[in-house]
Amino acid sequence: MSLVIGVPRESFPGEKRVATVPEVVEKLIKLGFSVSVESGAGDDANFSDDTYRAAGAQIVQGAASLWPTSDIVFKVRAPSAEEIGLIREGSTLIGFIWPAQNPELMQQLAAKRVTVLALDSLPRTLSRAQKMDALTSTAGVSGYRAVIEAANAFGRFFNGQITAAGKVPPAKVFIAGAGVAGLAAIGTAASLGAIVRANDTRAEVADQVVSLGGEFVKVDYDEEGSGGGGYAKVMSEGFQAAQREMYAQQAKECDIIITTALIPGKPAPKLITAEMVQSMKPGSVIVDMAAEQGGNCELTEPGKVVVKHGVTIVGYTDLPSRLPKQASTLYSTNLLRLTEELCKDVEGKKTTDGTINVNMEDEAIRGLTVIKDGNITWPPPPPKQVPVPAAKPAVAPAPAHGHGPSGKVSSPTRVATMFAFAVLLFGLIGYGAPTAFLGHLTVFVLGCFIGYMVVWNVTPALHTPLMSVTNSISSIIVIGALVQVAPPLVDGITRPELLIKCLAAAAIALTAINMFGGFAVTRRMLDMFRKN
Repeated sequence: MSLVIGVPRESFPGEKRVATVPEVVEKLIKLGFSVSVESGAGDDANFSDDTYRAAGAQIVQGAASLWPTSDIVFKVRAPSAEEIGLIREGSTLIGFIWPAQNPELMQQLAAKRVTVLALDSLPRTLSRAQKMDALTSTAGVSGYRAVIEAANAFGRFFNGQITAAGKVPPAKVFIAGAGVAGLAAIGTAASLGAIVRANDTRAEVADQVVSLGGEFVKVDYDEEGSGGGGYAKVMSEGFQAAQREMYAQQAKECDIIITTALIPGKPAPKLITAEMVQSMKPGSVIVDMAAEQGGNCELTEPGKVVVKHGVTIVGYTDLPSRLPKQASTLYSTNLLRLTEELCKDVEGKKTTDGTINVNMEDEAIRGLTVIKDGNITWPPPPPKQVPVPAAKPAVAPAPAHGHGPSGKVSSPTRVATMFAFAVLLFGLIGYGAPTAFLGHLTVFVLGCFIGYMVVWNVTPALHTPLMSVTNSISSIIVIGALVQVAPPLVDGITRPELLIKCLAAAAIALTAINMFGGFAVTRRMLDMFRKN
């Protein structure tokens, strides 16, 4: 018998997202499940009950009717005490749980003998787990919305403009933390025309910042900041002191600061002090994306927008809910991908009978599963280490006499034989061929040689297969045209000769445009990806 997936209305104050959207309901039904949705669950995300009915879902009135009849419950926020009382024993709960921060919730759920899959516990370093990574989806929405909130509170354009009323300088935006949310904020702010700067304790994200149009601001202190699972780690006191100096300088220069720094299981680090806020220009804006965990700014008031020292500090804790339709769509897709992984038999084959298999041998599923049949299984064991293959002993290369373009070793005897054959062939052709033919053949051979050298000796980064061919052909055309233009006129010029010389001159001009223009365009394309 197929299982029933229940989608309740979120009870957390201000939460507008819904765990499943109508488009995903259709796909869940194709997997063999029945889907029940609490009436009004998608209203705040602009998904009406009628759209769920049209997708094949059953609309249930009230949480008291939905929870006890659901075998699997899809949630966004962790369940409340009232919802835990309604959950059926032996069922499965999937959503954000945060087991490290909610030990009491874990004990309450274990007492109900349920199986709990916490999306926030997904091993994010697994490449196959990216499609289920709801934290990344949520962070991307939050980063985008943070810039929109900053633009709303800011009193000027983001992009610089020159108008009849005067010149408007571009806004300067500083992003503290270049994780998923930070990168989303960088891309959004840069697309709006702002001058964007960013910093992160992980040096490897510098290239990502630059690729999105930002400038990476480095702390003048050498220390590796990468932590486990793709997160940053707690830095040393020396690094933090140097970081504070850099933040203080950015606070004086920038109009908008967006902070995203979070370390799993710990309060948000304080990056922006009250003194830094006081040093900012009047009308500046701070958007503290870590407000729910205490905030990165000392003056942040979680859930509120306050003005301190002339600076607007946005401390919203519901940024994803401010884009509820988009956030719900992405989140429900992550749940669908997780469900597809659960719908596999012991051999790993996909099933469509509406049942799930919580395979504790699967590293991704094991990391997600924080409670299994009432037994707390969190934290998961450390990830398996991939064995590093032993280095093969170096083999001394055989002595080489020469290398051709293909890299193959060529002996002096072979080269001499090929050269002798070429001379013999050329002599045989020249013995019976007319003088004019030999002249044209010589020009052709020289053109091919020069074209080959033009392609071979140019920086490889400038090559495409098409350019390689066109440059070779262009070199042949140039040589031939020069031969036609170069001979002096002895007894005047006839009309055919004049036509030939004009065509040759035009060929030289057009070929030059093709050759030099191709290199110029390619160089400009490469400059787009080069660091300044």
